[in-house]
Amino acid sequence: MSVIEINHLTKDYGEGRGIFDINLSIEKGEVFGYVGTNGSGKTTTIRHIMGFLQAQQGSATVMGFDAWKDSVEVKKFVSYIPGEIAFPDLRTGTEFLKAQAELLGLKNMDYANYLCDKLQLDTSANLKRMSKGMKQKTAIVAALMANKDILILDEPTTGLDPLMRETFLDIILEEKEKGKTIFMSSHMFDELEDTCDRVAMIQNGHIIDCVSMNDITNTPTKTYKIEFTNREDFVAFKHTRFKIIREQPQYNQVTITIKNEDIAKLMKSLTKYKLKFVAEIEYTLENHFKDVLKKIKEKESKNV
Repeated sequence: MSVIEINHLTKDYGEGRGIFDINLSIEKGEVFGYVGTNGSGKTTTIRHIMGFLQAQQGSATVMGFDAWKDSVEVKKFVSYIPGEIAFPDLRTGTEFLKAQAELLGLKNMDYANYLCDKLQLDTSANLKRMSKGMKQKTAIVAALMANKDILILDEPTTGLDPLMRETFLDIILEEKEKGKTIFMSSHMFDELEDTCDRVAMIQNGHIIDCVSMNDITNTPTKTYKIEFTNREDFVAFKHTRFKIIREQPQYNQVTITIKNEDIAKLMKSLTKYKLKFVAEIEYTLENHFKDVLKKIKEKESKNV
């Protein structure tokens, strides 16, 4: 079942700015990543899902409700962390969270307290004088404490230090275990790689690719870096039929790509040589999108 449906969504601000013909379908219980540089269109897409912007063309629906026309209904299902945090004129974090709880009709604060403990958030701090990281933690607790089925998160780790970022990603994985549907934007590949089922990349308002993380982690080929103890073995290996994609003679190193079914053959062949090390170079989400961008540039250069 598709929880979020985006069809031909377009918002043209002029001069190439905006989003253009965006098509996405996010399934129930899926963690969906949305990656791109600042200004690529991530926040504009999210604001349409939240019903804050009206599309010029196309549509966005959440749980079958039109995100713009039925925005009040949509917000019953959705918790949201905005990209830019703006708090009301309240004295402390505690007052803000209590006000949010009243607005949501939330009587049990156990989960809010759990999140505060996990994020090491002191809610007694002055709301206006909080650091960027403290404000971000407060916004996270305010969004997640309602325990809604859908989470829309716009750059949620902004301002968090590396340890708190890891803690937040742990919380996201806990939410995933509960069966939540999560749409999370970021410009950081590794945090999406650690949490998401699928990731789409947006550039200049256009989605250029959408990939399953299962396809990233289970590629049909592997890449290995091999360093030989002596020059003779390095030279001898170069005359084998394995596909060498990089040579570093100064270190007696080669980098090869090989099909999964041929890995055993490689390992057997390497027993003939004296080696310093053999290391697999993991294929990452960042590698994938770099490859996609490279192919796009090559295609564009051919059409010039």
